Amino acid sequence: MITRLWRGWTSRANAGAYEQFLLMELFPSMRGIPGFRSAEVLRRDDGTEVAFVTLTRFDSLEAIRAFAGEDCETAVIEPPARALLSHYDDRAQHFASSPFTP
Repeated sequence: MITRLWRGWTSRANAGAYEQFLLMELFPSMRGIPGFRSAEVLRRDDGTEVAFVTLTRFDSLEAIRAFAGEDCETAVIEPPARALLSHYDDRAQHFASSPFTP
């Protein structure tokens, strides 16, 4: 499995709306991508902003390319997200992941 890590920041005023966009719109829409497995969002106060980390899990880099395009490290920023984010990473990082279940 491959985990895709990406970071973005919002103002405190936009943080709730951005988190809801991820959980209610973006992540559910990804269910239709073959090889998509799961997603999670991490959130923390970061001074005057709120930092977000998204972790999305896919079966392979080919599945990630179905989401992100041929250059699979390019960030995918949907227009509603772009309107809420103050800044973000232009590139995502990918990690081989081995799930652990206790």
